[in-house]
This record gives sequence, structure tokens and C-alpha cells, in this order.
Amino acid sequence: MFKSRGDIVYKCTVRLLEDTEILECEFHPSYKGKFLLEHVCQQLNLTETDYFGLRYVDAGGQRHWLHMAKLILKQVKDASPILFSFRVKFYPPNPLLLKEDVTRFQIYLQLKRDLLHGRLYCTANEAAMLGALIIQIELGDYDPNIHVGNYVTEMRLLLRQTEVIEARIQELHREPVEGTPGGSGGVKGMTTQEAERTFLKIACQLDTYGVDPHPVKQDHRGNQLYLGINHSGILIFQGSRKTHHFKWSEVHKINFEGRMFIVHLNYPEKKHTVGFKCPSGAACRHVWCCAIEQMLFFTLPSSSDACVYSGGGLFSWGTKFKYFGRTEREILERDGLLAPRDSQDDPTTGGKRKASSVPATPSTPMIGDFGYSSLPRSTHSAPLEESAGEGGGGGDARACNGACLLSGPAVDIALACCDHPRANDEPKPPALSTEYRLRESFEQSSSESGATSAAPGSELAAGAPRLAAPATPMLAPRPFSLLRAFVPSFALAWLALALLALLLFETEWAPLRALRRKPELLALRTYYYAPLKDYFKRKLLELF
Repeated sequence: MFKSRGDIVYKCTVRLLEDTEILECEFHPSYKGKFLLEHVCQQLNLTETDYFGLRYVDAGGQRHWLHMAKLILKQVKDASPILFSFRVKFYPPNPLLLKEDVTRFQIYLQLKRDLLHGRLYCTANEAAMLGALIIQIELGDYDPNIHVGNYVTEMRLLLRQTEVIEARIQELHREPVEGTPGGSGGVKGMTTQEAERTFLKIACQLDTYGVDPHPVKQDHRGNQLYLGINHSGILIFQGSRKTHHFKWSEVHKINFEGRMFIVHLNYPEKKHTVGFKCPSGAACRHVWCCAIEQMLFFTLPSSSDACVYSGGGLFSWGTKFKYFGRTEREILERDGLLAPRDSQDDPTTGGKRKASSVPATPSTPMIGDFGYSSLPRSTHSAPLEESAGEGGGGGDARACNGACLLSGPAVDIALACCDHPRANDEPKPPALSTEYRLRESFEQSSSESGATSAAPGSELAAGAPRLAAPATPMLAPRPFSLLRAFVPSFALAWLALALLALLLFETEWAPLRALRRKPELLALRTYYYAPLKDYFKRKLLELF
């Protein structure tokens, strides 16, 4: 921090998607998050800025996304030095629909990073192909005079990069593209742009595309679960296995209480509530914010006045979240990929748009082979078992796959649990006998902490009835809080007293002249009002 022309200016460092590249930025105390993100995107020549964000880690080790509509300094007031990481925040369902090549390149860099850190799970064959495409993009066509020995070893591509998979990557790098003379399904002959598009096409169809795993409470067997949130909904993983997928069309509302992250699911015959215990209250709030933002971005027709409340109890403040920025539908309409909504036919237009107007399904049109489902998996999503009781008392939870599911109107919270076999009992995938898994232990990436560096469309429940028509999900309503109702009244009363004191002691209004001469008010002015006035005057002079 330093002073320039009488104004305080703060310095911060922004790490880009390649850790070797950083930006040094400055901001004033009055600047909001939007300024910093726009400055970074301007340096990168990015115009499609809505998909990106800046992430930071607070003093307690909790990650946060920099809020665009709030003051930068207020959000990172305890950080020293101030360090941000430029990341993809909203992974587009089909990155090939992006207009700018530079935007697709940044998405590629993020996915390359996800693959290296184990967040982009795939089978060994898929990992080999993705690795070969990275080699093709960065080194070009195979040249026996240049690419000698095990040149792949020198490049870190995968979380678990074995000699077997490195040999397969080199083999794919040497083989010509299928459809060319002598082509056998390799990558030789692809241009950089073709290789990049092929990489994005494969990656965006994986189960863990766009998933940043959030750890949730282990069950009595010690199994670690992860929540993943992306454009298609909320996913639950145990190790590398996707156990459940709650699509946005099935999510009625999302809220949290303390350390419990709660998802309310809406099916034609009944409603379900499922909850997961997070490591801390701050981590739970972060998961909730991520889920709300992803849901609103990919389902809301318009971002106008979208505001969500959750986490409040009788004597707690709860959390208010104001969505800021465009939604995916607004971006696609702006780019001409979707027809503009007819305001006369749209019941959600006219007046303020509420968060409860979230539509059921993502708005991105899919072209050709691109869909939400993953490439074939060696393990499939397990069915979700229903609770043992449905009647009195709201029902008791039975052991289930991935999370305990409770049913009945009285159910509010379900503790996370799991009855899957342990990781070492899981079947191995075919081919290269190497399985790439989500991280066994949740760790911050070095660039963010400041240190040096299935089967397609497996359904939630086997045989469960599906929604006949999209239901409109309702986000969590703001709960009544006695404290929240009392504090504004208390503040209003003090404000009224302050205005009355100013009227009495600072004006010469004739009707109050006799009242000001009373001994009690003279003593009040001499012993309390005047000293308090002098105190605030000194403080204001020191401040300015």
C-alpha cells in the first residue's frame, strides 16, 4: 500500500491460469470487484467476461469468489499480501459455441489445469487422448528429429502420469488423424485450433467437467464424499465415482443452516430433503453461494433483481445473496444464439424479477454430439434408496448411496453418509489399468493459497418417476428472525433521538426556546451533548 496524490492505493497480485504468468494491479478503496475483473480481462483481450471470476483465500484458509458488486478492500481486508487467482467460474455447457477464440483458449487452459490437479476425472484412454492433444497444441506435429526419447516425461500433464500412459500419449502423438491417409485415430496433422476444439469437445462431456469438489462430512465408515456443482446440477462423488446427480429441474430450493448444506428435491409424487455436513460454517456458506450462483446463471432468464436469502434462524442474521451479472440466456441472446424472449408472452417480465422465477433447465442449445452426459464410464451412478419411514415423525433415514435421504413434510436436514464399497474394492477400468480419480484429500491449489508451487445420463433413482413437465424451482425464502426485526427498530429509535437532539440543541426554532431553557436540558447539553459533539468533530478532522 502507498499514497499517491493524497489517495490511498492498494496493490494486489493476480495469478493467471498458467502459474508462471501474473499481473500486478492497483485499486482504490472505493473500487468494486467488477473493476478488477474487467481490468484483468482487458489485459487478456477477453470480451466474453461473464464466464470468469477472481478467487482468493482468506486468513482462515477458506476460498471465496470475489463479489463483483462489493468493495474489493472489504472482501480482502485481512489478506496480506492481496492475492487473487483468475479462474473460469461458469464453465459453458458447450464451449465450442463461444464467439471468441481467446475465450476458448482460456477455457482450454482451465481444463488443462483441472486435468493436472485431478479435478477433471476421466478413464486412462481419455486421459491419454487429452494428453496427446495438449502435446499437439504445444509442440505441433511429431518430428522424429526433434521429439526423441520419452519427451512427454518433461511435461506435467496428469495428476498420476505413469510410464504406461506416457507411452500411449507418444503413440497417439505419432499417429495421423483418422480420416487421413494412414490415419489411425491419432492427433498428427491437426492444427492447433483443431486440437484445441477436439480437447474441449471431449472434456465438456465428462462427468466432472466444471466441477470443483467440495468436501462434506464422512460417514461412520470413514468414506469421504465430495459435492460438485456445474451447469447441469449438483453431483455427489465418492472417490472417482459419481453416486448421484440432482439436476436443476429436480431442485426445488437450496439453503443452509450452520454447517448443513440442504437440497430440497421436488418429484411428481413426493418431495425429498437431503443434507450434507460441511467442515465449517464458512465452507458451508461457500458451497451454498457457489450452488446459488451456478443455478441462477444457468437457469434464470434474466438477472434483474435476483436476490436469495438463507441460513437464518430465530436469533441469527442469515445470509443475503444478491446475484450480479448476466445470465447464460442473456449472453446467448446477446450473441444471437437464442431468440430474444417475447416480453408479452413471458410472465416473468414486467416488474421486479424474483429468484423464484428460475426456469427448470439450462438454456444453452446443444449442437451435434455435444450433450450433458459423460463419456462411457467403468462405474455407474448407483440408485438412491428411499427412507424407511414415510409417515409419522418424518421417517428415519436408511443407509444409502452417497447421502441419507429423508422424506416427509417434517424433514429438514439429512446427514451425509455413504455405503459404497471402499476405493480399493472398486472395479478397475479397462484398457491402460490406470484410473484418474478426484483428489483423495481436498487441498488448495498452490497458486490460490499463496504457496509456491459413467454411463451417459445415469438417473438419480432406478425406476423413479421423472418429471412430466419442468417444475419451477423455488429458492429458499427468507426466514423470520426476531433479532432481524428488533435491530432495525432499535436503530430507528436511536436515529429519531439523534434528530430530536439536533433539533433541540442546534436550531433556534422559536417553539422550542422555552424547552431548551429548562435545567434538565441545559445539564444534558453541558455534560453529554457538547462533549460527544466535540469528540466526533475531532475524529472527523483526524479522518479527513
